[in-house]
Amino acid sequence: MKKFLLVAALALITAVSVMAKTDGQTYEPVNDLKLVNLWIQDRVHTPDVFPKKDYCNTRARTAVMTNGVIYIARSEAKQVVVEKATGNDTIQQAVVYRLDAKTGEELTPLDVTLNGQPFGDFLGINSIGVDNFGHVWVGPYSSEKSASTPFYQLNIETGELTVVATLEKGDRIARIDYWDVMGDITRENAECNIMAPGSQSELVYRWHADQGSDTFEGGFEGDIYLAITAFYPETVTQWSYAPYVRMCLGTTEDDMYMGELFYVDGFNSAPILYDVTGSLIDSFESVDSSLFPEAGTNGVAEFNIDGRNFVLYSIAQYSGNGHGCQANICEMGEGMSLGGMTKYWQIPADSLGKISDAGNRVHSFNVEYSQENGEEVVTMLTFKGYNGLAVYKMGKGVSGGGEEPQPLLGDVNGDGVVNVSDVTALVNRILGDPTYSDTVCDINGDGVVNVSDVTALVNLILV
Repeated sequence: MKKFLLVAALALITAVSVMAKTDGQTYEPVNDLKLVNLWIQDRVHTPDVFPKKDYCNTRARTAVMTNGVIYIARSEAKQVVVEKATGNDTIQQAVVYRLDAKTGEELTPLDVTLNGQPFGDFLGINSIGVDNFGHVWVGPYSSEKSASTPFYQLNIETGELTVVATLEKGDRIARIDYWDVMGDITRENAECNIMAPGSQSELVYRWHADQGSDTFEGGFEGDIYLAITAFYPETVTQWSYAPYVRMCLGTTEDDMYMGELFYVDGFNSAPILYDVTGSLIDSFESVDSSLFPEAGTNGVAEFNIDGRNFVLYSIAQYSGNGHGCQANICEMGEGMSLGGMTKYWQIPADSLGKISDAGNRVHSFNVEYSQENGEEVVTMLTFKGYNGLAVYKMGKGVSGGGEEPQPLLGDVNGDGVVNVSDVTALVNRILGDPTYSDTVCDINGDGVVNVSDVTALVNLILV
């Protein structure tokens, strides 16, 4: 009877999920640099947890990390009723989910609004990212019939969208799935450049605004788009489905945010580096074939650490040969060349998952820089919609991660979360169930498993 009442009472309490799972892999040091996994949520390592998350959805396609918080954008996330003068209307409101980048713990989500009203456009927050000054931006899906597209800044405290600009496509209109921003979306601290490749076309769109300007104009010497003619492989003539673009930081104060070099990663091509004239600067032509990504996956990012330049790129999506939704971390060759790059690690070493995401193609990557014990550290986010996400740390002195994961205090049943189910398991252990060991059941650490451990567990859940 006591067991029943206890469980019934706790079932009324909102349980707190505390994620502490890692990929369980050991990443051997390479050239004095180490890699560890801080945590992971995916279909392989947390199969009973991740699929139940609201951000495990084919409408949650992109994510970004900034200032220790991960933002996952999901269009059409929840049904709400909007009051209008002509009568009530039901829409599917967008939501941005937030996670603590250090732990994976969920933070309060942001219900997305525009002009104070719930925002629910079709794939209205398809892309989410951060500019070079910490401002989070949102770009919607734009169809091949849309001649212009609004582009937004997201208030990360309220979820309110502000229109940054309405971007015209000019006289050649292609579908846009994913976007990139370089500089300052507010134009207060620097210029702003926005780019997007046209799906199933050879087009790349670009818009530019000077620092302090309210006007965006064509970013290719006044032209809005550029028709690319040079590809690798040479048999490729257009980007195909859901291409991805990523601008590169400049090397001097004057050109830092110009984004004059950029990667485009298309369905049938590995990442290709171009300049703003459309010239092909670098490709996978001279790269060892073992490092080629498989067709269908799009995503790339550059970063640097310890005076060395690296590229992080997607190598397989859910249809990958043997593994799914993985990425390579490679040190670039002399002169930041792709052809001379050296593979360090594959993340995760096993897989995030191999479940179809309905063809979203994109794989989100993001890095943040910090220092630990006087050494540079790069923190990396990898996010593949509908399959999982993980955070890794790279540096000379990083630790943890690849070691055997430590048991999560209070996780009696071992499912990766601490909630009322663990209370049930603990009570069953006290009543004689041998399934659960004394190690995980001794919550208060007094060497005895009894009702005081139940009290300690309840207090842990309620904290």
